[in-house]
Amino acid sequence: MLARHIRYFQAVAEHLSFTKAAAALHVSQPALSQLVKQLEEELGTQLFDRSGRTTQLTDTGHAYLQYVRRASHELREATRAIHDVNDLSRGSLRVAVTPTFTTYLVGPLVEAFHHRYPDITLDVREISQESIEDQLQEGELDLGIAFGEVNCPDIDAIPLLDEMLALVVNTGHPLAKEKSAGLQALNTESLVLLSREFATRVQIDSYCRKHGIHPKVMMEANALGAVIEIVRRTSLSTLLPARTALAQENLVAIALEPERLTRTAVLMRRRDAYQSFAARAFTELALEVATRLNV
Repeated sequence: MLARHIRYFQAVAEHLSFTKAAAALHVSQPALSQLVKQLEEELGTQLFDRSGRTTQLTDTGHAYLQYVRRASHELREATRAIHDVNDLSRGSLRVAVTPTFTTYLVGPLVEAFHHRYPDITLDVREISQESIEDQLQEGELDLGIAFGEVNCPDIDAIPLLDEMLALVVNTGHPLAKEKSAGLQALNTESLVLLSREFATRVQIDSYCRKHGIHPKVMMEANALGAVIEIVRRTSLSTLLPARTALAQENLVAIALEPERLTRTAVLMRRRDAYQSFAARAFTELALEVATRLNV
């Protein structure tokens, strides 16, 4: 059975139209129909119902499509493996991070990786943890950097570093000279927080519920840069990783006492995915950079 037959079947299944599939494949419709018919004869079953006004998959067609998609994904992985070069003289890597890591971890990591492997093309995306997990499962990412609470059992999480969230204020704030603050300070402070689509906000809300804290959230923003700029320019405070504040001018991080708000940063990868030499090198370097930051 030829791979072309399967590719043509998948095109018709995706478009549910022989005409549209033929156009997408740049072949004639009669040729496409003939090849799909040959595939059906080879399999001994009808894959498409052509009796109505539109083409539909049969039950066996639906079942076959699931395996065809899985095989197509494996073939793409195989192609990447073949073209991978173990001396890292060329290659590509797709990495995603959750926003709070950008300010202090991703910068040094990307700098070190590019310096060591200048010919590797790096695609860095800043997206939510949920999206990272989804894209890792779909094979759209090679690696992700997020938090330890991984929801998908097919994803491995390698611990990188422990991160402490702190009360962050500007240097002119009344609390700026304090080393620590009691949890009740969160009841009196006016806050700007990341919006609820961020894992950081979910963790903050959970922490507040656990300790019976009802913060005054005066503003929300869906970008870390916006939160930082608002804190820098107003009397509002926020809750962010202490390292994020240390990486910014005119911001101060104040530890929350007695129970600190901590979490673990992890490097995520799909368990059964092929790990290219570039992905392995990035993983090793991420552990190196994280170790230096933990010191």
